[in-house]
Amino acid sequence: MDENRALDRENGDEEMVEVSQIRRAITNNEEPGSEIIFIERVFEQKPVPTWREQLTVRAFVVSFFLSILFSIIVMKLNLTTGVIPSLNVSAGLLGFFFVKTWTTALERTGLLRQPFTRQENTVIQTCTVAAYDIAFSGGFASYLLGMSEIAANQSTEANTPADIKNPALGWIIGFLFLVSFLGLFALVALRKIMVIDYKLIYPSGTATAHLINGFHTPEGSEIAKKQVKTLGKYFLFSFLWGFFKWFYTAEDSCGFQAFPTLGLKAYDNSFYFDFSTTYMGVGMICPYIVNASMLIGAIISWGIMWPLIGNREGSWYPRGLKSNDLHGLEGYKVFIAIALILGDGLYNFVKVVARTLPSLISTLRSKINLKTLPIQDNNNTDTSIATSYDDEQRTKYFLKDQIPKSVAIAGYIVLAIISIIVLPHIFHPLKWYYILVIYITAPVLGFCNAYGAGLTDWSLASTYGKLFIFIIGAWAGSNGGVLAGLAACGVMMSIVTTSCDLMQDFRTGYMTLSSPKAMFISQVIGTGMGCIIAPCVFWLFYKAFKDIGIPGSQYPAPYAIIYRNIAILGVDGFSSLPKNCLVLCYITFAAAVLINLARDLAPKKIARFIPIPMAMAIPFYLGAYFTIDMCVGSLILFIWECIDKTKAKIFGPAVASGLICGEGLWSLPQSILALAKVNPPICMRFLSRKDNSRVDTFLST
Repeated sequence: MDENRALDRENGDEEMVEVSQIRRAITNNEEPGSEIIFIERVFEQKPVPTWREQLTVRAFVVSFFLSILFSIIVMKLNLTTGVIPSLNVSAGLLGFFFVKTWTTALERTGLLRQPFTRQENTVIQTCTVAAYDIAFSGGFASYLLGMSEIAANQSTEANTPADIKNPALGWIIGFLFLVSFLGLFALVALRKIMVIDYKLIYPSGTATAHLINGFHTPEGSEIAKKQVKTLGKYFLFSFLWGFFKWFYTAEDSCGFQAFPTLGLKAYDNSFYFDFSTTYMGVGMICPYIVNASMLIGAIISWGIMWPLIGNREGSWYPRGLKSNDLHGLEGYKVFIAIALILGDGLYNFVKVVARTLPSLISTLRSKINLKTLPIQDNNNTDTSIATSYDDEQRTKYFLKDQIPKSVAIAGYIVLAIISIIVLPHIFHPLKWYYILVIYITAPVLGFCNAYGAGLTDWSLASTYGKLFIFIIGAWAGSNGGVLAGLAACGVMMSIVTTSCDLMQDFRTGYMTLSSPKAMFISQVIGTGMGCIIAPCVFWLFYKAFKDIGIPGSQYPAPYAIIYRNIAILGVDGFSSLPKNCLVLCYITFAAAVLINLARDLAPKKIARFIPIPMAMAIPFYLGAYFTIDMCVGSLILFIWECIDKTKAKIFGPAVASGLICGEGLWSLPQSILALAKVNPPICMRFLSRKDNSRVDTFLST
């Protein structure tokens, strides 16, 4: 008896050691096999549910509510700075928590019929991410809002009715339903080639799979509970902090977001800490180099360039122009930011294509895929037993439930035909033959983007979208070319984004033994949810806050005017730019290319300190304030890692997610209060000593 107990205890200890190894690999984002870990051995005794069993009602109910939550958060981030961190960890963690709580309660009452599996967790993750991704790829803060009168009024060019289409809930939902599903059918037939034959890693998808696998191990479940508790604590703090700040914002320039923490002069140049827990959380999630790059960009632009150019008023541009006139300082801000973005985007586009094509060609020429995989070390063809066993099991289940190619091809053709017929009725300048060209080229560009993302985790969807702004805008000409270009951008971005996301989800499903059919169906359902949820969330913001898209407001939507001006450039050329602006754009464009080149050529020890041009470009137009918040978040995480790196790595994302979700969710009651005409009671404003004396004198008279 004692001997059996000792044996059981020994077996239990061995299992916990194995689980600890798995958890360590998951925490470090290592590939299975790096420590000879039999990941699928841990789950060997658990039967793999069929694809129908993976698609549960509770999974989609949880996905629906999580989609609303994350759509609100993404929409707020989109309309403020456009900086959106990966929320996959939060989605996976909350999905696990809610369903685990649900099943535990049912189990105690004896009503549980189906246990919670990692495959069901993957379905929740896939559905939720597909839904809230529409809040980004739908262009609510970029090309869609760029079509509006709000964006057009900030420019003196292309503001005729032919180039304007104001948001309306009906046509936005219809447009999203027309274009969002095409990407799902564009590449689904290539899932085996991308995931198994080419063995593309899709780093984010792989990391998500590690996370989900870790949740469903005994030790992983306990850690997940602690992470959820931490997330909930900081969620509540962030929500209440947002509520507290609201009381002091009776006017736009009131409250903590107008706190001149670095002095009044710095505040005038947008350098201040506005006590935003959202962007502190974003700063904790984003890599240090991203936050540092944005701070450097803020210093270069708002600390040096704009004050110097402002001193040239009357020489480089006329005096007395409105602050949003593109013939004045605003033009330099917008077009120099565009040049930096395009320089970075073009460089990375060329780099990804240059990296993708040779490996793709060599793979296609070879009949034995394993020897010519673009990411495999050809000098080391030995594979570990663990990797072989895991791959064997994963390949077996990945190929079990097939999605017929005929369904994919027919689905794409049917949806394309419907779109070609209907879209010109939504956007009159967007002719049917423009759309036909887009749909012919979209699968090719979608494949390039998905392949590149599989290698580098870098999606260039927005770059492809900007490319088609130029192409279709120039093709359409001055009569509606701006609107046509922006609409074409939306069509292309939606297809390329969703096709890339689907391949990433297939990779996650491959590593969790989830059925590709279940992944595809959950992606379709999630996309359908997003096509309704995201426009409704946007409409709530749009109706509640009348200054959306206005520079300097609470929701400036900086990319709306940037996308519109890219379209104007495509139609009108460079003749509308203020003096010396084009020269500065050339210099900035070249600088973006050279900085990227330096990052790629420098040794890793040096390259990690070289800023990222795309991140530098964001504060060029928007301002420096949010970079201060994000750097504070980075500083908190850095200090935490110095004190306890293990806890910071495990609980840091949970703290950051709680900070983001709490204040993000506060946007919902804040919007409802605004719609109900309930205004904050207090205005907290800061004045200089001189202005304060004047106010005191005035009040005393």
